Amino acid sequence: MGFLRRACSSVVPRGLLPLAAEGLRSAFLGFAATLLATPALAASAPMSVDDILRYEDIADPAFSPDGASIVYAVTSADAKKKASVQHIWRARWAGGPAQRIDRAGDASAWQPHYSADGRWIGYLSDQKSKASPDDDNAAKAAKADDDDGDTQLWIMPAAGGPGRQVSRVPGGISDYSLSPDGRQAVVVAETGGIAGDESDPPPPVVIDRFYFKEDGRDYIDARTQQLFLVDLKTGKARQITSGARDYWMPEWSPDGKWIAAVGKGNDAADRTFDYDVYLIPASGGAPRRISDFPGADNDPGWESRLAWSPDSTRLAWVEGGEDKWIYYSPYQLAWADVATGAITRPARIDRSFTHPRWSADGKSIFALIENSRDTLLARVDAKDGAISYLTRGSRFALDFAVGLGDRIAVGDGDVNTPLALRTVESVPRVLSAQYGWVKDRRLAETRDLSFESDGQRIDAQLVLPLGYQPGKRYPLIVRLHGGPVYQFSHEFMADWQIYAANGYAVLGINPRGSSGRGFDFARAIYADWGGPDVRDIKAGIDHVIALGIADPDRIGTGGWSYGGILTDYMIASEPRLKAAISGAGLGNVFGTWGADMYAREYLHELGTPWGNVDTYKKLSYPFFHADRIKVPTLFECAGRDFNVPCIGAEQMYLALKTNDVPSRLVVYPGENHGLTVPRYIRDRMQRNLDWYDLWLKR
Repeated sequence: MGFLRRACSSVVPRGLLPLAAEGLRSAFLGFAATLLATPALAASAPMSVDDILRYEDIADPAFSPDGASIVYAVTSADAKKKASVQHIWRARWAGGPAQRIDRAGDASAWQPHYSADGRWIGYLSDQKSKASPDDDNAAKAAKADDDDGDTQLWIMPAAGGPGRQVSRVPGGISDYSLSPDGRQAVVVAETGGIAGDESDPPPPVVIDRFYFKEDGRDYIDARTQQLFLVDLKTGKARQITSGARDYWMPEWSPDGKWIAAVGKGNDAADRTFDYDVYLIPASGGAPRRISDFPGADNDPGWESRLAWSPDSTRLAWVEGGEDKWIYYSPYQLAWADVATGAITRPARIDRSFTHPRWSADGKSIFALIENSRDTLLARVDAKDGAISYLTRGSRFALDFAVGLGDRIAVGDGDVNTPLALRTVESVPRVLSAQYGWVKDRRLAETRDLSFESDGQRIDAQLVLPLGYQPGKRYPLIVRLHGGPVYQFSHEFMADWQIYAANGYAVLGINPRGSSGRGFDFARAIYADWGGPDVRDIKAGIDHVIALGIADPDRIGTGGWSYGGILTDYMIASEPRLKAAISGAGLGNVFGTWGADMYAREYLHELGTPWGNVDTYKKLSYPFFHADRIKVPTLFECAGRDFNVPCIGAEQMYLALKTNDVPSRLVVYPGENHGLTVPRYIRDRMQRNLDWYDLWLKR
């Protein structure tokens, strides 16, 4: 399936947006191209392949208690390093230069949060602590470091500086929340199985679970994710949950009485998406389920944390749809009264909500809402569900933070501006310090397009070649997004700009199956992959040819994850293609049963291969009709990917090779679904450009 979560230049997943665009349906069906942005003429250099490593992700914004500062994590890919790294930066609400404040060296530091008194900052880091030689406990500390996993909880002064490792949980931790009194943290760590066992050779992995593998987590044996309380002074950890249930995303209530977390059983519930929200007394006691929906409540894969009201009386989250519809159903807001357990579901609209945050007065909930090509920040009345948008226009927001007096900093951008932290004011101000280099780049024009396919309006974006001349036809690259329930949004796409700088028109289509257009639009490809979405992509190619922009004899396509899967469908059904790049894709659905992490999704959407042979064979037409394929295709995959394993690329590569179709297979060793090694990120960009040049510039 290749379900991904973030759309930037390298790998791609999902976005979010508003209702107003639906009112433009009749205007869109006029097929007019709308110019989104005209780059500054004074910019000097076009985008280059090296710029792919200058792209930096901004995440985890958090205000200081007084609202004066915001800390956030920045992910960067240094070509000289073996992996991408994260560091913590601080920006001032009043303005001034943002600065990196951690001293983790070449290690990573991320997920910063201020203590309630504002004196220090907690964060996660894979840095190794250094005990003083004069410390009587130096040997013990060094031994503990050897036993610890890569990630532990650290704290540093609010002004920044050297950090102090707090937790020493064997096997490491993956998440945390600070207590309001600043004395403890609740952390998530794995227990059972062979977690933390570093013997050589390692012990065999023994598995009894239905859900037995996960990208980035590897094989899942008897391990479970449990909650621990960590004393911030001594580092001592005490386990507070147990049993055959995993826990994620703990959040301490402002009054200190409760810890909320997402939980899911790993027995019979392993076959379902029945994630639930639990309350655990901070003083001790059994978890109490507060959500009542039999489907997904705050699935951790949605990257949307639980949200406490300021007075600790209510808890908000996002709720999925019926299990049958897995990720096709839009996520909705829900909140519970902690005392009574009563659930309120405001603003039930046919769009997805994420990242709920309460207002200071507790009367409304801020959230991101997704619509076609845009994800905007909105305020939702907690009682009647009335929605008012706080950001507007052609923009893509990924996260935001709420501070004292409802100050808001949103991480968003547009087609010419990479993600940055901006104030939500009548005249927004940029707070973060990244991306000054983009001002020195000459960017290609991006246009909105809409066209008709099977009577449906299909939305797309077209990046014109740099130096575009009307009347001249150009080679066209059709990029296909991951998901499948994701979309291309109005965000800065570094790879598209690099292609445009090299003379290509780039078309990003949101076919049926994409998010941002509601439930029916998304589920149009339910158990019908490579059907309606392929027809929509073909119609998009027709449209750009009719506009006089695309050369019909020089058309290529490509994508990663579901974009790679869709590429395989395209090369098996579109004879006009002259080049393709299938990244982390598959053409034989039979072959990935049990090899990837989507056992639950297969059961709900497709059933079993032996019980639904015809469905599986229909969806596997690229493999079973490989003799139709004549398109030179580059196949790429990541060596440790359990999301879309290399078997999908390997089978299609060998099928084409057997039929003497020009093809190549590239495996990125040791990488999971999303590439993180800078050398590999740049290699993929250059390799893709070279492949298109080879076949489209003849």
